[in-house]
Amino acid sequence: MLYGILAATSALLLAAVLTALLRTPALRFGVLDRRRARPLPLLGGLAVVLATALVAGVGEWTGYAPLGDGIGGLLIAGLGVAALGLVADVRRVKARFLAAGTAVAAAFVVPFGELGFWAGLLALLWIVFVATAFRALDHADGLVGTVGVLTAFGVGVCAAAEVLDGLAVLLSVLAAALTGFLMHNWHPARIALGACGSLFTGFLLASAAVVVRTGHELASSTGVLFALTAVASADVVLVAVSRRVAGRPLLRGHPDHLAHRLRRLGLTPRGAALLLGGCAFGAVLVGVLAHGGWAGGSGPWWVAGAAGVVVLGLLRVPVYGARRAAAVQSAQVRAALRVRNG
Repeated sequence: MLYGILAATSALLLAAVLTALLRTPALRFGVLDRRRARPLPLLGGLAVVLATALVAGVGEWTGYAPLGDGIGGLLIAGLGVAALGLVADVRRVKARFLAAGTAVAAAFVVPFGELGFWAGLLALLWIVFVATAFRALDHADGLVGTVGVLTAFGVGVCAAAEVLDGLAVLLSVLAAALTGFLMHNWHPARIALGACGSLFTGFLLASAAVVVRTGHELASSTGVLFALTAVASADVVLVAVSRRVAGRPLLRGHPDHLAHRLRRLGLTPRGAALLLGGCAFGAVLVGVLAHGGWAGGSGPWWVAGAAGVVVLGLLRVPVYGARRAAAVQSAQVRAALRVRNG
């Protein structure tokens, strides 16, 4: 218990210091997120990865908090995903290569022997989906860090209930590292998580949740896993449906995510992050209660229904109109110039 508190405190402070230090080289070498209103340094995720790996590694090396069978391999696979994300932050990497690399890493952590091939394949795809969803969630100040902290605590409680102490310690260290990062990412953000940190966080959380639910019935596990990651999953569904209906490219960035639409409804950046954080807290709480058998099996499905209602409601918020109007106006100007010059 004492070591767990010390490890979490160390991870928080280390991540906070590393995040501040890595901001300067990110600016100097142009490792920036240019999709936002202002270019934002991207190496905050590297600070979270280093803090998590170093603190967890020290616990394993000293024997004070051994990770246990398979958990060290999970962390190593997560570091591989983080390295791939770091390459994507520094140089452009196509989304399909990121997904393929994440799938390869997931193949090493999914317990196919206990789940069977088809259930294991579903678990692998779900890990890739959640990792991608957390990367997409890094579109607003403070959002992915807040959701990540809440999810890490929730999955950590589930791991503790299954007497997976090493996994619970790893998740508490991750939550603490994300908290240290949030000191620099809360609006107005001075640095962002980037693909390195967001893929690492999503991969670690999804993989840990799969390990925790291994041995449980498939249908109930599906509900619990969705509840634990409801906000990130809802964001992906919202964006995919919205772009499909609007005829927009699926993989091309647009300001059409959850926080973007809430901003259009009048919320401040902090207000949007707090609201979505509150939604994540409620959904994660339902997932934890359902996992422990303290809530009815229908709880996670109520979360899914609520997420569906939110997605349908936010689909009505216009996010593409201004761009289309600008394109129409530009076309009209070009036509008028052609007429005048013709």
